[in-house]
Amino acid sequence: MKNILRTLGLLVVAATLALAAGIDGTWKAEFTTPDGTQRNNTYTFKADGEKLTGKIASQMGEAEIKNGTVKGDDVNFEVTRKFQDQEFTMKYAGKLSGDELKLTVSFNENSFPIVAKRQ
Repeated sequence: MKNILRTLGLLVVAATLALAAGIDGTWKAEFTTPDGTQRNNTYTFKADGEKLTGKIASQMGEAEIKNGTVKGDDVNFEVTRKFQDQEFTMKYAGKLSGDELKLTVSFNENSFPIVAKRQ
C-alpha cells in the first residue's frame, strides 16, 4: 500500500511539474532588431498536445501564430506580417526552459535572437 501511495504521489508531482513547465500563457520580450530598432513583443501561447496556437502583439499590431509546434522543449512557429503593402513571414525557433523562452527569429536573409519571459 505504501508503494502504491508513493507511486501516486510521484505521478502527481510529475504532472504538476509538466504543467508548470508548459508554454501556455503570456510571455514578453524586449529586444533590438538587426537594424537597431528597439521592440517589445507580447506572445500569448496555447498548446494542445504538440500543436501551438496564439498571437503576437507588438508595435506592428497583432498577428496570429501559424504552423506552431511544441515538441518537448523545442518551440517553432511562424507569423505573417504586412509592412508597406508587402507581406513577409517571420519564423521563430527556440527552446523553452522554465520561465524563459530563447528564440531565433528569421526572415528574408536576417536572423536575430530574442528572449521572452513568462508573465
